[in-house]
Amino acid sequence: MNAVMTPRASDLTSSIRHQLFIDGQFVDAASGETLISVNPHDNSPIVAVAMAGHADIDRAVAAARRAFPRWSRMAAAERGRILLKVADLIEAHAEELARLESLDTGHPLRDSRRLDVPRTAACFRYFGGMADKFQGDTIPVEAGFLNYTLHEPVGIVGQVVPWNFPLMFTGWKMAPALAAGNCIVMKPAEITPLTSLRIAELMSIAGVPDGVVNIVPGLGAVAGQYIAEHPEIAKVSFTGSTATGRRIVNASAGNLKKVHLELGGKGPNIVFDDANLQAAVNGSAWAIFHNQGQACIAGSRLMLHERIADEFLDKFLPLARSIRLGNPLDEATEMGPLTSSQHRDRVLDYVGIAQAEGGQLLAGGQSPGGELAAGCYVEPTVVQAASFKDRVAQEEVFGPFVTVLPFKSDEEALQIANSTDYGLGSGLWTGGLQRAHKFARDLSAGMVWINSYKRVNPGSPFGGVGRSGYGREMGFEAMREYTNVKSVWVNVDAQIPAHFER
Repeated sequence: MNAVMTPRASDLTSSIRHQLFIDGQFVDAASGETLISVNPHDNSPIVAVAMAGHADIDRAVAAARRAFPRWSRMAAAERGRILLKVADLIEAHAEELARLESLDTGHPLRDSRRLDVPRTAACFRYFGGMADKFQGDTIPVEAGFLNYTLHEPVGIVGQVVPWNFPLMFTGWKMAPALAAGNCIVMKPAEITPLTSLRIAELMSIAGVPDGVVNIVPGLGAVAGQYIAEHPEIAKVSFTGSTATGRRIVNASAGNLKKVHLELGGKGPNIVFDDANLQAAVNGSAWAIFHNQGQACIAGSRLMLHERIADEFLDKFLPLARSIRLGNPLDEATEMGPLTSSQHRDRVLDYVGIAQAEGGQLLAGGQSPGGELAAGCYVEPTVVQAASFKDRVAQEEVFGPFVTVLPFKSDEEALQIANSTDYGLGSGLWTGGLQRAHKFARDLSAGMVWINSYKRVNPGSPFGGVGRSGYGREMGFEAMREYTNVKSVWVNVDAQIPAHFER
């Protein structure tokens, strides 16, 4: 059955774009350098992708600089109309994009279809509608003066997209920046660039002028570093690890460019003894095992009240063990491979770390054998930590790996939840209204989900605090990230100030 329903990877690769996209054209890297994009299901090659160097980024920045006057001065409603057309084209090519994303990243096709593609289209549609609705203010100042504000695009924006959700993050970063009138030089992750390149092609078809969007796949230490330090790039938006985020900040100091960082997380997912247990079990599995746990907002610390911990695990562990691993292009697959063999090995290393610290392996903890042995698979893994201070309870594993932590009281739950330096996503399951609002207030996090987890929407700000970064994707907050505010004073009475009147 699977052989019939699962298309061969080779059936999807004939028209894949694999060059740089600069000034409206697909071009080879100046150096001719390429990197093989690999299918994480079996580590087979997909296509050789051009790798940008400094000369290519200079060329992309020059193209963006030429395009900026036209795009930034275009009527906001016209920019919005083009972005709405992009959303339409994404939906028209939904199946192609979903399969390409699954092939390149290992996302199960069911998730790429149901989540990644629709969310990408929704983001372009939301900001297409916002383009002519992001308004300034008039401010009541002293008599005789009119004071108003303008929101102006920052200019050329450098964007660095991670490998875990490349399609979705391409939309999250591009759409608000373009709606605000900026031009873009974007570096997708070198191991998952394929959907970003296809989106660039669709944007050109939609009418985005040449040079407004430039896609330059390349190594982080080369292309990413140069984007961060480039003197003509006015802002850099980065999603990725906290360690790389620090390097981005240092590299950006040369021209004091604006920086937006969406970094790591170690999300607490707290289940209280008054929770709807079955809903919490299902929601907690989604919180950690969706996209193989490769999400900065994953609920990777499963905190259980001691009164319901055993009952919860009696339901949760069989569910974790029952998740169907397999070829991401198989319709029946619920969890695919991790995105690279290097990352698979890193995640598996944490099983040994947990056991060395006295933790107990409750489920998973290894790569499956058989027909999946050649790929980057890790079984859904559940570990009960000896202490909330253990490495597996403090460090971001970024895989299908959840750490169980019991607690006795609300005070202890809050202490454990806030015990890491991260502050991105967090969640709690409770029937108590007062408790829900108290924890929403007191959790050190940019987002809190109550009786749910990992909900996102283009209108709701997304971002963190502490080592999880600063700045926000989505909503009006994202438009503010991509604009500068100018205050304009008009002397309405046209009188000459009398300070030094002669």
